[in-house]
Amino acid sequence: MIVRLLVILFLALPSAALSAPLAKDLFGAQRGPSQQRPEAIGTYANGCGAGMVQLPESGPTWQAMRLSRNRNWGQPELVQYLMDLSVQARRIGWAGLYIGDMSQPRGGPMKSGHASHQIGLDADIWMLPPKRLNLSRGEREKISSISVRTEDQTRINGNWTPAHQALLRAAASDPRVDRIFVAAAVKIAMCNATPRNDRDWLQKIRPLYGHNTHFHVRLKCPRGARYCKTQKPTVAELSKGGDGCDETLNWWVTTYLEELRNPPKATKKKPGKRKKTAREFTMADLPRACTSVLSSD
Repeated sequence: MIVRLLVILFLALPSAALSAPLAKDLFGAQRGPSQQRPEAIGTYANGCGAGMVQLPESGPTWQAMRLSRNRNWGQPELVQYLMDLSVQARRIGWAGLYIGDMSQPRGGPMKSGHASHQIGLDADIWMLPPKRLNLSRGEREKISSISVRTEDQTRINGNWTPAHQALLRAAASDPRVDRIFVAAAVKIAMCNATPRNDRDWLQKIRPLYGHNTHFHVRLKCPRGARYCKTQKPTVAELSKGGDGCDETLNWWVTTYLEELRNPPKATKKKPGKRKKTAREFTMADLPRACTSVLSSD
């Protein structure tokens, strides 16, 4: 109720009369979903989620981790996808999946961590194969995942197994998936281990820093989602049959790693308006429909 009053006051008063509350604080204060039909609103990094569904804390083939964050929420399509993938994990030899951050109960910007995960279509899946699926709430706060790449970021380490590749293949082959983010060393290893005539699914596997202990699944906008904005296609998507392997190898080896070894000299940036980060958003920066999501009882 307090959050709802803040939103109403902010919308009613002139901008000079009230300092706009940050969206991360408003959405972070919500403990449950909006009483609306499910709807992904906006973009993955600028939006919110109506009528979100909570992934059960535990299931026969999964456990949600870090429950204190209250980030095991998503669109119904995401919750079902994760349940389905956890069954696939069992088939490849894992006990199931440890599932990390999804979204907040009503999506929106978070107080810490992700810039994305705002509309209920993103989920982090741990690289750690579960040994058991009866962890207590306390254990889920203390246990950590494993890194599958070397410290210098150039290659996979001994934690990577064929089962990891099989799981990622199953994850990417699902038509509900738009893309999956992994460490670049993982993408390279998967390219090297996959015959050229069997790489179509690898196009969805994208290298991105910070994804060595988990992989980040991003689903497409659900059919009929009026306010959901699909991520713009990349160059690889526009080219027929592109798997991203050659582009990844060339960029990673010749550009990124070289910049790590020999950082470019700092140059003065031209004066201009700095783009806001997700944690600086106010309600005015989000899609208008997010106001009703936030104030819905």
